[in-house]
Amino acid sequence: MTSHGIKDQVAIVGMGCTRFGERWESSASDLLVDAASDAFASAGIERDTVDAYWLGTLNSGFSGMLLSTALKIDYRPVTRVENFCASGSEAFRNACYAVASGAYDIVMAVGVEKLKDSGYSGLTRANPPSDGTGTTLTAPARFSMLSPAYSAKYGVAREDFKRAMTRVAWKNHYNGARNERAQFRAEVPEEKIASAPPVAGDLGVFDCSGVADGAAAAVIVRAEDAHRYTDRPLYVKALSFTAGPGTGTYDPRYDYTTFAETVRAAGDAYAQAGITDPARDLSMAEVHDCFTPTELVIMEDLGLSERGAAWRDSLDNRFALDGELPVNPDGGLKSFGHPIGASGLRMLYECWLQLRDEAPSGRRIAPRGKRYGLTHNLGGGPGECVAFVSVVGAERG
Repeated sequence: MTSHGIKDQVAIVGMGCTRFGERWESSASDLLVDAASDAFASAGIERDTVDAYWLGTLNSGFSGMLLSTALKIDYRPVTRVENFCASGSEAFRNACYAVASGAYDIVMAVGVEKLKDSGYSGLTRANPPSDGTGTTLTAPARFSMLSPAYSAKYGVAREDFKRAMTRVAWKNHYNGARNERAQFRAEVPEEKIASAPPVAGDLGVFDCSGVADGAAAAVIVRAEDAHRYTDRPLYVKALSFTAGPGTGTYDPRYDYTTFAETVRAAGDAYAQAGITDPARDLSMAEVHDCFTPTELVIMEDLGLSERGAAWRDSLDNRFALDGELPVNPDGGLKSFGHPIGASGLRMLYECWLQLRDEAPSGRRIAPRGKRYGLTHNLGGGPGECVAFVSVVGAERG
């Protein structure tokens, strides 16, 4: 699968992101206003400058009026999209294509979720009517299957893979402790992570991402117009989204050591961006670490580790802030939190900071290669999910 892409046709010229966490004091509307206002200010524009809006949310609102009411938008189009945990990324993708098509000059993509007020804990799920072949397991139970499957396939001792999972959690909490917007801002010793109460299978409490509230927003224009708004835009190099056939739950060939949707999306994105060696060309990656083994499998699906090697790369600190390829330098879902509709745009916000050299000194990476950043979202579960991959860059061409 390869799409034509819109490499270097559109650019991000402003971004905003709220603090993620248990935001009992703020409504979804409050969070939208905060994120959008910061994005407007970042781009140096007023609300009415924006021609159209795209809003990503799972269940914090049922139409574009969630945004139009909060921002008091003057009769502009607002499109509400939802695609599981990739809803914010889907809003961004649609907004970018709208500008590239020539339909609009300047647009905004916004993602928001107010999970704490909903009672959602991550340990429950609602099942729509189906043919009965889909799984009814909770998210932790489904993703816990990755660990024993990986160990069996690659001959890795379960305790060694567990140590690699622990290192993922430790790394992301270390990064999040240096991020003023993160939900969890404390380093956690590896011994505490490894001995935490179990949730499902090999997953302990610290192997699971947080349930959070938050919002993030991006202002997007044509690439040739970008310098009207900022002297340091981010250019969109690739956007890829895949929806799988959902057969993994009953296909005996599926072995729980890969997300085929991510593999396809990554291949398409790399082709669009002209990337032949992602481990060398990328400066950073923000990936969907909903659970610690997920990050390890994603490293291999994205071609950032060899098959069967991500666990060792994790233990060797290859993906640490000062490692060969920093992964989740903002703390990821694990530490930053996971308000579902906002996470995809939050990942882009970290690329915005890092590739523009605006990240705080305590967690600033050293851009290398092509000064490209990658973001990756999953939605659903092993064997039945959607996946998104974007690549953005600090330079055009």
